[in-house]
Amino acid sequence: MTRSAEAALRERQRSAQFEGRFGRWASAGAPMLFLLVFFVAPALIMIVASVRHPGEFGGLAPLVGAHGEAETGLTLENYQVFFGDSIYAQVFAKSFGVAATTTLACLLMAYPLALLIARSPQHYRNLLVLLVVLPFASNFLVRVYAWMIILGPWNLLFTRFAVIVGMVYAHLPFMILPLYTNLEKHDPVLLDAAQDLGANAWQRFWRVTFPLSLPGIFSGSALVFIPVLGMFAIPEILGGKDDWLVGNMIKESFLGTRDWPFGSMLSVMLTLAVLAAAGLAAWAGRRGLQRA
Repeated sequence: MTRSAEAALRERQRSAQFEGRFGRWASAGAPMLFLLVFFVAPALIMIVASVRHPGEFGGLAPLVGAHGEAETGLTLENYQVFFGDSIYAQVFAKSFGVAATTTLACLLMAYPLALLIARSPQHYRNLLVLLVVLPFASNFLVRVYAWMIILGPWNLLFTRFAVIVGMVYAHLPFMILPLYTNLEKHDPVLLDAAQDLGANAWQRFWRVTFPLSLPGIFSGSALVFIPVLGMFAIPEILGGKDDWLVGNMIKESFLGTRDWPFGSMLSVMLTLAVLAAAGLAAWAGRRGLQRA
């Protein structure tokens, strides 16, 4: 090969590499910009606000003094209050307990329904999925207030049970849809093969269907568990004075007492707790998949 041909080949390779890198950056640029603007930037603002002083009339204290001098206005007092009073740990533990109970109840109710939809004739599936998402066509608060009418005559209103019922009702579709999407893709030949090998119905489900549906279970659990932790409307409407969750404390800090730094601190701690729980669940899920 002549030198000119080698030079042309190297030039084409460099051009192809540049085009490949440019294409990757061009395709990933818009999503990255979206994440930076709507996720990273608000998270940084929340972290900075959590170490600021509250304003005299609510909100945040100004960074510039009355005479134009710069003020740092940074403090760790909110975090000291959080770790110094056990009431906040109790509220967090109660919130995680309600979220875990809601997730488990949604899973137990959603799995049979999702399996039924996935194994229904094709021309019925779209109708059944539509019925699952149909409640979203009405206002969320109207549906929650309807539970007050249902639970009131049974003396179940303003109890922890009422909060769990409202949470399950509001988040059940978020468990059904990921499970249905997963179960629909299962190859029925695998069940036929297991039956030919002598597996009964329970063994076919536990050895074939359930392990294959674990990704759907994990996705649905995340879509239920995380929103329940931040929910404040349902505990405030259906719960009693002892049923406030972290979301209620954050809402009260921002809209009630207008102590934005304290509300930001609670939001930061909730985010860290969710990330820790998600990391633990991911680790347990990988171990479970390896064993399966």
